[in-house]
Amino acid sequence: QVQLVESGGRLVQAGGSLRLSCVASERTFGIYSMAWFRQAPGKGREFVAAISSRSGSIKSADSVKGRFTISRDDSKNTVYLQMNALKPEDTAVYYCAADGLGYLGEESGRYDYWGQGTQVTVSS
Repeated sequence: QVQLVESGGRLVQAGGSLRLSCVASERTFGIYSMAWFRQAPGKGREFVAAISSRSGSIKSADSVKGRFTISRDDSKNTVYLQMNALKPEDTAVYYCAADGLGYLGEESGRYDYWGQGTQVTVSS
């Protein structure tokens, strides 16, 4: 069982930056593909970005391309989401997810493990 703990969410002004972190309990973290999703009030869970094991492949949603960057540090069992040029519509709870079979897509149901989420609020 992989436990994921997100951190870094807070209130920020539009145009600002944040870096979210997600630490995994699993010592074989490096074999998992990792992803970030978000869920705004009254909306479904939305794919943000994903990164394969060994950082070989990265996929991002069109809505965040050029602004958000996903990365990972396997020595720290951590995946990051660097968010720049934040907009009020980025306001959501951000979740990290892990998949042990290398899935790198947008279907939330394909990911095996989820964190509890961290709140990001962007004020205009």
